[in-house]
Amino acid sequence: MINQENLLRTIAAERILVLDGAMGTMIQRYNLEESDFRNAALESHPHPLKGNNDLLSITRPEIIQEIHEQYYAAGADIVETNTFSGTTIAQADYRLEHLVYDINFESAKLARRAADKYTALQPDKPRFVAGALGPTNRTASLSPDVNDPGYRAVNFDQLVTAYKEQVHALIDGGVDIILVETIFDTLNAKAALFAIEEVFDEKGSRLPIMVSGTITDASGRTLSGQTTEAFLVSVSHEPLLSVGLNCALGAKLMRPYLQILDAKSEFMVSVYPNAGLPNEFGQYDETPKIMADQIEDFLKEGWVNIVGGCCGTTPDHIQAIAELTAKYKPRPIPQFA
Repeated sequence: MINQENLLRTIAAERILVLDGAMGTMIQRYNLEESDFRNAALESHPHPLKGNNDLLSITRPEIIQEIHEQYYAAGADIVETNTFSGTTIAQADYRLEHLVYDINFESAKLARRAADKYTALQPDKPRFVAGALGPTNRTASLSPDVNDPGYRAVNFDQLVTAYKEQVHALIDGGVDIILVETIFDTLNAKAALFAIEEVFDEKGSRLPIMVSGTITDASGRTLSGQTTEAFLVSVSHEPLLSVGLNCALGAKLMRPYLQILDAKSEFMVSVYPNAGLPNEFGQYDETPKIMADQIEDFLKEGWVNIVGGCCGTTPDHIQAIAELTAKYKPRPIPQFA
């Protein structure tokens, strides 16, 4: 079997890789109801399930695979599995901790099937699957109780246990990459990276790892207070494929922080911003052209190796980005000793 990290590095040395866009934005287009989030086994589940998008990989798999295929058709090289909330910690909100392995395994299989289909259609453009690990809905560094600053809703060991189950299932389902994304608390990310390494040791093999943080406001810091450079230093002990930024801010506002990563990172640099900032209705207004024009600035500067879209982006956004990337060279990849 060809080593996927070597293949990714070879391709990335030649051109900018394109990541997919938003899963949630696309799911909203289907106007799903509570019944779509249930199957025969969940018919009498006592807790509401609508909005648990990861569960659709089990109850409406055709929708999830269709979305993956739309992104590949738009020009994406990599799609993310539908597993942003695929941990026991996040699934506890729906009382579905017992389905976590199945959610991740089935999500990985759907993305793998779509990737293999498009690789067969275009053998000169192999497609890859990134197993997505979200930040969970709890933070290990901050207290959710203003009256008790020492309290933590989750600890490091609990995060490691949850992430290990998710990573095992994603690898069993056939992913090529593990992506730790939308990091707002680096301690959560460190737990994810520790879990990933434990799973690699247990399985006796490795996959490339991508890490992507999120800047929460104009101060340029993560929610737990780190600057972009501090975040980079905090995860650089790991032999990563890439470090980057996603979500929170639109492309225009990411510029100074992406510049820091370009200057300081020994890894590839990725970026997949939202389609601008949400309006008063929670919608994203940037058209594919507007967003692509902003991202072109990063391409001209030679700052990125991997580029895609986050909240509010669609296959149209990814197509516009993919068409642009063909015109520019990727950021030179640092050579490892």
